[in-house]
Amino acid sequence: MNTPDINDDTEHSGHTPAQRAAAASRSTWVSVGVNTVLSTAQIGIGIVSKSQALVADGIHSLSDLVADFVVLFASHHSTKDADADHPYGHQRFETAASLVLGLILVAVGAAMLWAAAAKLQSPLSVQPVHSSALWVVGCALLAKEALFRYMLAAAKRVRSSLLVANAWHARSDAASSLVVGVGIIGNLAGYPILDPIAALIVGFMVARMGWGFGWDALHDLMDRAVDAQEVAAIRRTLIETPGVSDVHDVRTRKMGDMIVVDAHLEVDALLTVEAGHDIAVEARQRVLRRHRVLSLMTHVDPWRRPDLDHSQPSPGPTAGAAPPAH
Repeated sequence: MNTPDINDDTEHSGHTPAQRAAAASRSTWVSVGVNTVLSTAQIGIGIVSKSQALVADGIHSLSDLVADFVVLFASHHSTKDADADHPYGHQRFETAASLVLGLILVAVGAAMLWAAAAKLQSPLSVQPVHSSALWVVGCALLAKEALFRYMLAAAKRVRSSLLVANAWHARSDAASSLVVGVGIIGNLAGYPILDPIAALIVGFMVARMGWGFGWDALHDLMDRAVDAQEVAAIRRTLIETPGVSDVHDVRTRKMGDMIVVDAHLEVDALLTVEAGHDIAVEARQRVLRRHRVLSLMTHVDPWRRPDLDHSQPSPGPTAGAAPPAH
């Protein structure tokens, strides 16, 4: 299941870190309320109705509560101002939290797989499920889908990858409830083994979702660049700046949901240092206004003139060659 790209729009949304944190807090507390009710009902009714799949789905909802508090914690800390130890700010706190969220999901999914596999080894021990489990699954499916749509809308509005991850976690819950519903229907139809099979599928879905989130967050922590479309948009903004003749060596790295950029600007070689500096400052301000760029480091090169950054190093003396005559 592929998550949508929150950066389809190459222009910066203009939301401040405080506004993003407020949106995260608002949507996450809604998720806390929904998941508290759902996990309690699913686990309780699952035990009473003897449905392992429904209990597994309830544990999945319970893991959402942990994920929700991870989001709240990360949103609070990521808005802290830059300091001596973190000169670019604390935006990567969200990325680290996404990694933690992924690890939580992998652990929960692995536990579900273990429990379901143990049940499948003794199929005669699987008991018929009471029909009340099916009603709970239906309510859970509707609640989780509504929660997903609400959280994804909030995430895209403020362009938060952490909120996107949490929203798709809610969607994975909706998908798992659908699988659980099919397993319970099969159990009620006289095929009890379908209930632990549904629990097994839910465990796999949870683990797979966690692996995806964790892997993406790990790459972002290793300074992964943004996609080519967004790099091209930033380069276009730079080259449209008056006085900039060309742009090269545009490099990006993600800093949470923001971007740090390095770029070489080519300007008229006959300009003064002060004039070249003013052009670079204007280019930087244009990028910061238009894109989700946290910091832009510019380097000014002479246009269509050789410069030391790109000149070929002269070959050293060949070993054993005689020194030049004087």
